[in-house]
Amino acid sequence: MSETEAVDFDPRRIRRLRRYTWWSIVPTLPCYAVFPAMNLFLGATRGFYNAVEVVVLSVIGVVIAVEGTRLCASLMKGLGRGEHRPVVAGVVFALSLGAMAYALPRDQSGMAWAMLLSGLAGAHISAAPHRLRWPMTIGVLVLTGVTVTIVVSPDNPQQGVAAGFFIMMIVAALISLIVGVAWFWDIVLELDRARAVAAELGIAKERLRFAADLHDIQGHHLQVIALKAELAERLVGTDDDAARGHAAEVAELARTALKDTREVVHGYRRSNLTTELDNAREILEAAGIQTTVDGDATRVPPPLQPLFGALVREGTTNILRHSRAQRCELSISIDGSRTHVVLRNDRANPPNGAAGSGIDGLRQRFGTLGGRVDTCRAEDRFELHGSAAEPGRAS
Repeated sequence: MSETEAVDFDPRRIRRLRRYTWWSIVPTLPCYAVFPAMNLFLGATRGFYNAVEVVVLSVIGVVIAVEGTRLCASLMKGLGRGEHRPVVAGVVFALSLGAMAYALPRDQSGMAWAMLLSGLAGAHISAAPHRLRWPMTIGVLVLTGVTVTIVVSPDNPQQGVAAGFFIMMIVAALISLIVGVAWFWDIVLELDRARAVAAELGIAKERLRFAADLHDIQGHHLQVIALKAELAERLVGTDDDAARGHAAEVAELARTALKDTREVVHGYRRSNLTTELDNAREILEAAGIQTTVDGDATRVPPPLQPLFGALVREGTTNILRHSRAQRCELSISIDGSRTHVVLRNDRANPPNGAAGSGIDGLRQRFGTLGGRVDTCRAEDRFELHGSAAEPGRAS
């Protein structure tokens, strides 16, 4: 007995990472706004600002925080997919730059306002298209450095240059932090989209395989039937015995085509349990469902391989179409002459009694071999159980 486990993907990790990213980006501006607000309060108590200045700077801080939060929230769509409005961005950034320049020579709180300016700039740069990010970054750094240097330099030119360079480094670091988080989240979104596409391709691959099998059978039989029918039509009235013989062959070919078509639909033709297990695991994992296979499919008797292959295929389809499963277990066991295959998933399938025509069809097919198909749903878990004995052996 062998066991294969796949734990490559867990959808809950995406949700946890989304929450982490949201709390890392969206509240950035309100958090940064706390520092200039504290400095503004302390500056007012020490006489650096009058009431009008406090009100104006407070309003500017609120506007920056609101606009920055709106932009940061839009970054959850991915890097460069935010709601970027150039005119509003320019006005709000000019307000933040002006507030920093106004506060810097009064109480040396430029650092606090630079943090708010950096958060706003980082949000704007992350929301902008790729071609504009570097020009915007360079422009923000140059404007910030020049503004700080001009504001500080009248009293001490060297100190102005040093202050401008230092604040430029702070702004660059904080912009890089916000853009980096947004870039990382954008990669996660791309991978998640690729995973969803892989799941769709897995299903499409299986449909194409079925279509190719059906085409091979129907194309061959219908071509022969058409030729035989034309020949019988020509022989009518000239060689009736030969015409009847060809007509009998047409009828036999039609019955054979119908039989082969049913075998394709039911999974008998070129289908075995090992192949279906591999296909099921590939499709479920591509859909983000952790899949565990317990048991050795090669021990299942050959006459039962297509039957249990159909069970696995139908169960996989039900999981993909009717559940929000995160885990699936497929187990194979042999008890004497009787084989059992069970599929379990951890999210709701249709309740008992609403399993659908697919499972009803499975019950009929298993019934022809003395087998049975059962479903069980309890505590948000669904189980599909098929059992059958090898033909010709006592149960």
